Amino acid sequence: MKRVPVQSSSVSELGYDPDTMTLEVSFRKGDVYRYFDVPQVLYDELIHSDSVGKFLNSHIKNYYHYTRL
Repeated sequence: MKRVPVQSSSVSELGYDPDTMTLEVSFRKGDVYRYFDVPQVLYDELIHSDSVGKFLNSHIKNYYHYTRL
């Protein structure tokens, strides 16, 4: 999955596959997580948010099933 760099103190890159609705988050500390069944509109809001980390915490973490890569 292709990832794009983002401006964030905690997140370095985001990737999204619209066919599988999978969001990939690469953190600055090196961890990579995949979140499943994330709607495209939520990814669009995330990537354009003022704070990627805050949006991720309030709208994606604890709401979508994930796996750590």
